[in-house]
Amino acid sequence: MNKTMPQVRRNHLTTAQQMDAAVLENYSSADVDQKEAMMESKADQLAYVIDLGDSQATLELVGGKGASLARLLAAGLPVPGGFNLTTHAYREFVQANELMPVILEALQGIDPARPSTLEQASEAIGQAFTRAPIPADLANAIVQAYASLPGQNPAVAVRSSATAEDLPEASFAGQQETYLNVSGAGAVLDAVRRCWASLWTGRAISYRARTKLPVSPKQEVSQGIQPDQVALAVVVQLLVPAEAAGILFTANPVNGRRDQAMISAAWGLGEAVVGGLVTPDNLVVDKTSGEVLQRDTADKQVMTVRVNGGTHEEPVPDALRQVPVLSDAAAAELARLGVQIEQLYQMTAGLPVPMDIEWAWLDGAFAILQARPITALPEPPAAVPAEYAPPAEWPLPRPNSQCIRASIVELMPNPLSPLFATWGFAKVNRSLKEFLGLMAVSPDALPYDIMVTVNGYAYQDYGMTAIQWVKIMKMIFKFPDILRNGVRRWQETYLPHYKEVVGQWSAQALHDLSSGELVQAVDQVLDAFSEHLVSLMASTMGPTAGSEMLFTRVYEKTAQREGDPPAAAFLLGFDSLPILGDKALYDLALWCRKYENLASFLVHTPAQSLAALLKDNLLPEDLEADGTSCPAEWESWKIRFCEYLERYGYSIYDMDFARPLPMDDPAPMLETLKLFITAQADSPYERQTALAERRQQAVASALFRLKGVKRWAFEKALKFAQTQAPYREDGIAEIGLGYPQVRRMLLELGRRFARAGVIAEAGDIYWLEQAELQRAVTALEEGSLLESLVEQVRQRKDLQRAYQQLTPPPQLPPKQKMLGMDVGSMLAVGSVDSDGDILKGVGASPGEVSAPAKVLHGPQDFDQMRPGDVLVASITTPAWTPLFAQASAVVTDIGGPLSHSSIVAREYGIPAVLGTGAATRRIRSGQVVTVDGSAGTVTLSGAEER
Repeated sequence: MNKTMPQVRRNHLTTAQQMDAAVLENYSSADVDQKEAMMESKADQLAYVIDLGDSQATLELVGGKGASLARLLAAGLPVPGGFNLTTHAYREFVQANELMPVILEALQGIDPARPSTLEQASEAIGQAFTRAPIPADLANAIVQAYASLPGQNPAVAVRSSATAEDLPEASFAGQQETYLNVSGAGAVLDAVRRCWASLWTGRAISYRARTKLPVSPKQEVSQGIQPDQVALAVVVQLLVPAEAAGILFTANPVNGRRDQAMISAAWGLGEAVVGGLVTPDNLVVDKTSGEVLQRDTADKQVMTVRVNGGTHEEPVPDALRQVPVLSDAAAAELARLGVQIEQLYQMTAGLPVPMDIEWAWLDGAFAILQARPITALPEPPAAVPAEYAPPAEWPLPRPNSQCIRASIVELMPNPLSPLFATWGFAKVNRSLKEFLGLMAVSPDALPYDIMVTVNGYAYQDYGMTAIQWVKIMKMIFKFPDILRNGVRRWQETYLPHYKEVVGQWSAQALHDLSSGELVQAVDQVLDAFSEHLVSLMASTMGPTAGSEMLFTRVYEKTAQREGDPPAAAFLLGFDSLPILGDKALYDLALWCRKYENLASFLVHTPAQSLAALLKDNLLPEDLEADGTSCPAEWESWKIRFCEYLERYGYSIYDMDFARPLPMDDPAPMLETLKLFITAQADSPYERQTALAERRQQAVASALFRLKGVKRWAFEKALKFAQTQAPYREDGIAEIGLGYPQVRRMLLELGRRFARAGVIAEAGDIYWLEQAELQRAVTALEEGSLLESLVEQVRQRKDLQRAYQQLTPPPQLPPKQKMLGMDVGSMLAVGSVDSDGDILKGVGASPGEVSAPAKVLHGPQDFDQMRPGDVLVASITTPAWTPLFAQASAVVTDIGGPLSHSSIVAREYGIPAVLGTGAATRRIRSGQVVTVDGSAGTVTLSGAEER
């Protein structure tokens, strides 16, 4: 306490800094007794500073980071010393300088949908904080606490610690600032002020405005955190001059396994890892044994080092670039510390909470810098019995099979249910053979099924003999007829028939139908479905692909010059069913905006709760207008939304009818509706108008410089492509037209089976094979003894969990060419075994974006999506379209330039890289990735959104 504080030069200082300097001079000239008297005079007031390990370090007092460090210190973990500047200090600073009116005024004009308004508010608040002096008694408290640290002007890290940060239900980490290698009392005061100001960065303002937190049992969540509800604590901690540093996850963020830890490690301070400036070493460690299960040693090109008064990045010495940062023994020791830390954070069930930990390494010892719960972690794979371990081989259905996962197989990304594999597939194969007959192909041209399964996954088998291919190629003479009449045949024959059959059975009361009649009904709907699907494949998918490829070739050869838009720009801005659905949802949002109370209720109520109200046909208790109940607004909205679901809610996530439809769980659509109500998603009308104008300008520009044959060829190819463009999306959107009725009938049958003891519950019917289902129906109608299939269902569920852990190869056996054609463009081009930092795929929509990824395995994960995330999925279908309003880019495992993901991404103007092969397994939610839709690459960063 008797250290001499440095004099502070007043040249070029702000008014606030000059007042800080005066405090320092007064402090340095006072003797010990006077200094203690300064502090004792405030003894009856709220504490501004407490020790880092103080037992009073609660979330409300020192924020998430400070409270976590106190818990770690109390447990004896190796945490560098320091002190907490409490939330009372922040409030004293704001109150003494009358800053809250400034904050509220600046926030009045913000619009989360317009980032410029957030930055304007942030700048106004930041300038006010910069000009405001720290009150003398508060500054004295900070200076005294800093002076008590060991060493002369010790280097410290000054970190923000928000009261809404590092919570299990919401991570606000990364919204405020950290300053490293701060030395000297004046520099510490300045860093503290900048930390306080960082509570009001544009990003932090936006994040709080759209974050949901529990507030009461009656009202489940509150969206938006009010300005006067937040305060900022500051952690001042001795800086570890680390030789190496990084991040430790006490659960595997890729697969969700809680028995594994993942370590990212790089040379120097940890900022290069946290900020994504360096690709770190990555290690997976078994938490029980400490064994390193996987090690990826990166070429570490950048490191963060200390410089006078701060840090900067410099090249890693050549001798260290490719050297592992941590030995196996060190990794095991770090994992052990991680286990000890997560056990401090027990849930009510007594289970440890997976943690995200920042660490540093110096002189052979670890230091823990901070720890917080992991808020986005995939569910670990369910345990699979040993007899159902994932198979190592991918056996061919026939000796000469040539199987690929392309075309409609892209709509079946998951292992198939037994019922769809034995019933739905049989219908599609039968319709394919009938179609070949219509095309005047010999009936024996296709003696085997094209649609097959390998390890539960769908494939198309094109392994025909030369004679069979010759017979199939007769169909080439029918191509002109397909191009002229295929769409008309689909629109006027197969689609109306599909609708007619579905309508016929929809009018029937299911409880009045016998079990045999239910089977007959499902069979008839599946007949119409498969005929429609095959007609769609022939009349729209092929011509659409061919027309776009033809136009692209003609455009590139005749009109395109450097700087001109890509060929896809000429095909955008047209209506399709997914786009019309987007508009319809936006129209509903505009209607909701007219009723302020209703709009507020919809925005602030969780989507799952809204879905439950709709399902149970309940009237919300809290929906009031001017103090009176307003059921009319709710009922009117409910009717409109249900009409929307009836029109668009049958669009499939997966062609397997065992998978739920959007109408079964409308929560994802409700989330998009909220974005439209709050204007956090752009108007689809404005987006389409902009695309149409761009298209028209591109056409006019091309025609202006074309003449003669080139102009004729360009116009012909363009008209053909523009005519075909919407058909594919319309057709895919209609595939699930009969699925709501099929699911209703099967579940009715399932309830009857469950009552008879055949299966445990109605939904288990999807785990039966068609023959088993038919036998059970026959026994049920004859009154015979029914066989229990409960054990078979359990075994099949175990087997599918095993299949779910596999990554299906895009081609079996691997082959570059088929019939002389390069099939690479049809398949996932990325390698599932790639361990580099770059995933390669098909660049399907141009542009480049760096943003946090959100890995979604299906509609059950849709509520995790946040505006600005990179959407990462195995594949997307029209039912995923509402998520594109939130996504900044799209990355998929499978798909090509003409897949749904590609078409809709271009409509939304966001980059897309498709067919990476392993994006959902290589990328983890929260990881920052760079998507280059022009180059077809996804660059993985070691950084997380923190």
